This record gives sequence, C-alpha cells and structure tokens, in this order.
Amino acid sequence: MEMVDCSLAAARAPRPLPPRRLTVPGRPPVLGAAGGCSRLRVRSERSTERPTAASEGDGGRAALGKAAAGLAAAAVVSLTGFAAEPLPPPASAESLTVAFPVSKAREVNRVQRTLVEAWGLIRETFVDPTFNHQVNLLAPNVRDHVDWDMRLQQTMVEMFPLKSEDAAYGKIRGMLSTLGDPFTKIISPKEYQSFRIGSDGNVQGVGVFINREPSSGRLLVMDCIEGGPADRAGIHGGDELIEIDGKSVFGLDGEAAAQRLRGRVGTTVKVKVLDGTENERNGSIRQKEVQLSREVINLSPLSATVISHRSNDGRECKTGYVRLAAFSQTAAAEMESAIKKMENEGVQSYILDLRNNPGGLVKAGLDVAQMWLDGDETLVNTVDREGNVLPINMVQGHSLTHDPLVILVNEGSASASEILAGALHDNGRAILVGHRTFGKGKIQSVTELDDGSALFITVAKYLSPALHEIDQVGIQPDIQCTPEMLSLPRAPPLKENNEATSLEMDSCIMVAEQALEIEKSNGSAS
Repeated sequence: MEMVDCSLAAARAPRPLPPRRLTVPGRPPVLGAAGGCSRLRVRSERSTERPTAASEGDGGRAALGKAAAGLAAAAVVSLTGFAAEPLPPPASAESLTVAFPVSKAREVNRVQRTLVEAWGLIRETFVDPTFNHQVNLLAPNVRDHVDWDMRLQQTMVEMFPLKSEDAAYGKIRGMLSTLGDPFTKIISPKEYQSFRIGSDGNVQGVGVFINREPSSGRLLVMDCIEGGPADRAGIHGGDELIEIDGKSVFGLDGEAAAQRLRGRVGTTVKVKVLDGTENERNGSIRQKEVQLSREVINLSPLSATVISHRSNDGRECKTGYVRLAAFSQTAAAEMESAIKKMENEGVQSYILDLRNNPGGLVKAGLDVAQMWLDGDETLVNTVDREGNVLPINMVQGHSLTHDPLVILVNEGSASASEILAGALHDNGRAILVGHRTFGKGKIQSVTELDDGSALFITVAKYLSPALHEIDQVGIQPDIQCTPEMLSLPRAPPLKENNEATSLEMDSCIMVAEQALEIEKSNGSAS
C-alpha cells in the first residue's frame, strides 16, 4: 500500500485556537491543533506490508506537520512589493494528524497531495479565521459547526474513488467554495501558464476582454483589442458571450471563458454573442455567431492621445487622454513614458480612463499612483485577518506632473483600478467622474503549488487612504457622467484628429473636460 507523510509544522499563533477533535463516520477521531505554516513537505513511501485492521479502510494516513511561520506577511509583500516588518520566530510548534485514504490512481493521488498543500496555506492565511463560520472561535467544541480540518478529511474521502485529475480538482474547488469567497480558488497548471502569459503582456487568443456581471452572472465583453480578431469581426463592448465552440458558457467565470478562447496561433474558435449595442438601441436582442482566428495579441495596456482646443482668448489648450486597460507588468513603464511625452508636448491637464479595467498586478497600480503624488502619502491601507490596519506609504515620492487630473471609473473598474482611484482621490490629487466601481478590495496571494497549479487566497482586505471600505462597496465618483451635467459651452477643436474627435463623443469625457475647465478656472490645480 502507499503511505503518504505530509509534514506540516504548525507554529503557535499569538491567539491559538483550542485543540479540536476531528471525526469522520467509520473512522477513529483525530486530535487537531491550530497553527501557522508557509510550505508543505510531502513524502511518499511504498510498503509491502499488509494493512492493519485500523488502517485497512483508509489505505493510508497523512500526518500534517513542519513549515516556517509568517506566510501571511510574505504574501502581502509578494503582492504589493512593499516591505513589511518580519514576524517574530514561533515560540513553540504543534502538529496535526489527519487520516485519509490514498487513491491508487496516480493522477488523483497527485491532486490529493496538492489538496493538502492548498488546505495548509488557506488554514494559515485566509482572511476569515472562521473559514466562513466553519470554525466557531468562541465555542470550538460546538458540533453544529463544520471544522475546516474536518473539511480536508471529507474531501480526501470523496476523492478516493475518482479516476481523473479533472474530477479531483473539482473536489478541491467544491471545498474552496465553502469559504464563501469566489476569489479564493485553484487553477490547473495549464490555466496558470495562461495567467502568467497574460500578466507578462502577450497572449495567444482573439483579443477580447470579458468579465462576469456580479448581479446576473452574465459574461459581458468589456472591450476588444483594436485591430484584433474580435474587433475585426464586429464584436463590441456590451455584447454578451453565450457560447464558445457550441458549448454554453453558463456558470463560467471570466478566466475560465478566456481559457477556452485562448489557443495556438492559427487555430480558430467559434463564438456566439448577444448584440448589446442593438439591444440598447431598440430593445431587441440579436444573436450573432462568428469564427475567430487566434493570433499573438500584444496586451499593451495603455493608449494615449492629446485632445487640443482653442480657448476663448485664442490660446491652444491641450488635454492628455490616457486609457489604461489592465495592470500588467508593463503598465507602470508605459504610463511613465506617456506622461513624460505629453509633458514635452505642452499638455496642461489629464484624463486617466480606468473604465472597464478589471485590475491585475496590484504593485503596478501602486507604482502608477506614485507618478502623480509627492511626499510620503498613504497609497492604501490593508486589514489582516486579525483586524490590524497597516498603511502602505510612498517614500519621498516625486510626481511627474502637477497638472489637474480627472479619473474616469465605472462598474467595470475593479481591484487595482479601485486602489489607484482611491489613492489619488483621497490624497486630493484627482477628481473622480463616472459611476460607482465594482467593489473588489481584496488582497490575494498567488502561490504556485508542487504540481504546477496555482492557489489564489484572499489574505487581507484593502481600505482607501481615508479608510473607506472598498470590498463589496466600491468607490463613489465625485461627479456622475450624465447628459444633465453637460452645461458649459464646448471649445472648438484646434485641429482634426480622428481619435480625439471620437473620444469627444463620449459623454463621460465631455463631463471630465468640463470638470478640468472648472478646476483650472478656480486655480486649484494640484
């Protein structure tokens, strides 16, 4: 039989949970204790001995023990790129032993080991120490509460009869769903490679950004890469994605749907969408189905242009328009280059468009924020699972420009977009125009596991510099961009610019320009 020894040293936490007795029907109780870990070491042995009566029904026993403390702090540092105070060494260590049956199917066996690794990381770093009320901190012996340690054993038992890796991953996802946090999830090795490629700035796909609408669960097209396959096929922002290669996308999140759309260059994928533009225009719903070729898509997240006007006294007025579609590894460098270029062109004010920007790398968002601020301003606050608030500040920052700034946001602006908008707004640097943002203010650690999969864990939450809640609340703009706001006369364009002309048909950009005019006329430019 196969024996699996998973060592997990549990360092005693400052406020340790009392020991808990884990029971599964038909199995002896196992004593558990709380603690901290950062990594799991998994050792596998083969034994030729016949199982004893006590272990015959289990097929094996896992002992969880040994790892260093302080993963929660390390997770925050790796995500934000800012140093944190090191945690003190653990005063003592305890161990936890949980019995589970080991699958003879090699693929399932490997996922079982991944489950142990994922469970241990979540056990020590998940933002909610009650694991969505699966542990009662006040009365840990109350049997009405399902224990998170028990959840590991139950899931292992459910995995035992499975034959495929996909089905085993499904059991992990089912276990994670009990946490009540859709952002704490596991993705397969293949999906993780696609995620890493997308963060690096290039992907093989069809050039479309999609996101799941929280209220309805619909998958909506947020935007298309200009000149990409989806754009050339006439797919627009607002279209609803309903099928990929003849299969419904019902129940998929944005990343799972994006994975289906990606693929080797030269292959094709068939998509069916509901025309959102047509629906808005006359209330009708029209389906369209198109065949898209997969290409190498350059996910350059930034586009910029200068909008020029002639003022009433004949002077040339220039507004720099910068659209940031995502926070990839190149976002900050591209933003710095765009600002410096427009400063050299004599731009006097800026519009930063974060609409439909779903986020990305938080560090990139913080790096962009520092380009607009001076001094030692607070960029964002974090709140850990113990309720401790930790501000993240700049260190001797120097703004690239002090010209007036308006930021455009909407319900598609999330995560790093909300952090950036909150940082610049609460520090008095920018006016927010648009609609309330998505409300995803969670800090996540991303850990590559031993089998190449990746575990996303919500380890803390964000508050804006002024301590405003972001998660599930969003950021409210200063000015709603509605037609009623368009009261000031518009100056004529200085010269023909197709891109600038099309931008000026956008009501939010029109409202932003008016807000900038008022800002400049009041002499309150920051």
